[in-house]
Amino acid sequence: MAVDLWNELIVEAAEEFSMDIKGEGAEELPRDSTNLVVTGVEKAFELSGSGTPPPFKYTLINKIPFARGLGSSSAAIVAGLIAGLVLAGHELEVEGHEKLLNIAADIEGHPDNSAPCVYGGFQLGIFDNVEARWSTFRINIPSGLQCVMFVPDLKIETKTARGLVKDTISRSDAVYNMARTALLVRSFCMNDMGALRLATEDAMHQIPRSTAYPALYPVINAALAAGAHGAFLSGSGSTIMAITSGLKGDAFHQIKEERLDVKVGEAMLQAAADCGLKGRIYASSPSDKGAYVVRKNAVLMDNI
Repeated sequence: MAVDLWNELIVEAAEEFSMDIKGEGAEELPRDSTNLVVTGVEKAFELSGSGTPPPFKYTLINKIPFARGLGSSSAAIVAGLIAGLVLAGHELEVEGHEKLLNIAADIEGHPDNSAPCVYGGFQLGIFDNVEARWSTFRINIPSGLQCVMFVPDLKIETKTARGLVKDTISRSDAVYNMARTALLVRSFCMNDMGALRLATEDAMHQIPRSTAYPALYPVINAALAAGAHGAFLSGSGSTIMAITSGLKGDAFHQIKEERLDVKVGEAMLQAAADCGLKGRIYASSPSDKGAYVVRKNAVLMDNI
């Protein structure tokens, strides 16, 4: 599911390669061709048949917390792909093909974050064995939802987090999660937020990952006790996300007593502090919009 947190990428013609990173991940992200935005741009030029891209000046303004289970890698890949496609003057088939999604998913390894980055909204990704590609399906998002995120001062590397999850699962755990996956989709489609507490329970990945993240369940339980409809580990972590409702219009003009985001956020922070963990609270909303081009100022390739 896409949330209203955005990274901005500016790509400009230059005599030599350079990269400036501002905001999230500025101290950690590489400033060379290994950065995923460059991977995306280079892949787009390869697909267009234009070969190696010319030197560019890259400016990254990052608002999505880095390495916290919020899809920052997919955001970088998709931003780079779209920028590269525009600069190379190349277009892709979408209807019945979803080529941009599949290119991004091939780079990332799965469509879980790529699909919301490309299309926005709540996306269900399924691999089509007949077509040998990923297909996505949009799920309804009820109005007035808010996503309250506890972003800890703790990074859990994806490789480490995946290593904590068993390679095989029991039949009972599979049935447990399959039932809750179906209930999750029903909850959103039927605007039944009362079912989200049950729908966001998990038997496959949160319990083993909690061994490296002792604050996980205390923070989830605190969010639920404060009135969140559901709470869960975002991706492989370390962000914990809670779903609340009550938003009418813009949050800045609505009294907080009518919403639960402030109460839930405070409860999550306190539960984490009780476990000796500091962090930040982000309150956002689901976004129906995926990555898009804000402005194109220059013609860099003959075929644009």
